[in-house]
Amino acid sequence: MKSIAALQAVVTATPFDGEPTNGELDAIELEMPLILAEIDLLDVEIWMLDRPATVLDERRVRRARNRVLDERRDLTNRAGLAQAGGAA
Repeated sequence: MKSIAALQAVVTATPFDGEPTNGELDAIELEMPLILAEIDLLDVEIWMLDRPATVLDERRVRRARNRVLDERRDLTNRAGLAQAGGAA
């Protein structure tokens, strides 16, 4: 009869050090403009929580939303270009 238990040496051969890999850091750097745009949108929305919205406030929200949409579009286009070069 064969044992199906995992071998301890295989399970703990490479301990997780908790740090992001270089690939994960590159992905974060690539997405940083979108992350910053989303933070700006969140700041505007939080700022408007306890006050009545004026025309200027509505413009700020609209600009922040449009910036998020622009950054999402740019990120999607960059990802498509990266795949088009060597994708099968």
